[in-house]
Amino acid sequence: MSGKYETRLAEIGIELPNPSTPAANYVPFVQVGDLVYISGQISMDANGLVKGKLGDGFSLDDAYAAARLCGINLIAQVRAACDGDLDRLVRVIKLNGFVNATQDFTDHPKVVNGTSDLMVEVFGDQGRHARAAVGSSSLPLGVAVEVEGIFQIA
Repeated sequence: MSGKYETRLAEIGIELPNPSTPAANYVPFVQVGDLVYISGQISMDANGLVKGKLGDGFSLDDAYAAARLCGINLIAQVRAACDGDLDRLVRVIKLNGFVNATQDFTDHPKVVNGTSDLMVEVFGDQGRHARAAVGSSSLPLGVAVEVEGIFQIA
């Protein structure tokens, strides 16, 4: 029987991917007490990497969708940290979003809303969080967005 968050994901048409494995010398998450620190999740789906630079031909709508993918990948990592029981999530604490953008692009918060909106859509009030949205001159593999997070679990 699936829990309330798995049910909510199904209602909004999201099937979580298998969590990605690290491409370098780090782990996907670290748990300290009831906090789980999730490593940065890049804009990637079953079709591959979502690459682009805001302010250089990559649209705000496409970047919002890329940030949403980062959120889906974060939730997949949280589920892994919770041994498959997503209902152990107590709260989304903080997200740090990084946007691949030109120097004159200034709408980073609108991009990272793709992740933030997803957290509230899936987890309700437990999905409301503190956040940073930062521009970067480049991101790994040329992806458009990367988001890391801190989550509280039971």
